[in-house]
Amino acid sequence: MQTDIDPRNLIGRKAFDRNGVKIGTIDEVYLDDATGVPEWAAIRTGLFSRDAFVPLEPSRLVEGTLYVPFERALIKEAPDFGVGRHLSPEQELQLYHHYGLDMAPPPAPPDRDFGRLAEPDGT
Repeated sequence: MQTDIDPRNLIGRKAFDRNGVKIGTIDEVYLDDATGVPEWAAIRTGLFSRDAFVPLEPSRLVEGTLYVPFERALIKEAPDFGVGRHLSPEQELQLYHHYGLDMAPPPAPPDRDFGRLAEPDGT
């Protein structure tokens, strides 16, 4: 998804599945802890329904409407973590697996091997 979108502008927008079926209305947007980029949207799936988390990365925002490339049934079956709370890395991993998405590999640890010191004779 475009990363220059203000996440506050997503709240209240309509969301549709891959077949053009209305999923619901975006209630909340969750940002990546490290980058601050919008990563997940919580979509209210009905008047008396819970919110379902959808990934924003493969989704598209077109003329103020979010199009999610998954079927409504899969979205409604997403793990329910409740809204208004931080998503833990474990919860995010469950969501990535639910949608069949690969999570980006973790960053490589810093290189702690600084090599050996040069000998006084240059070797």
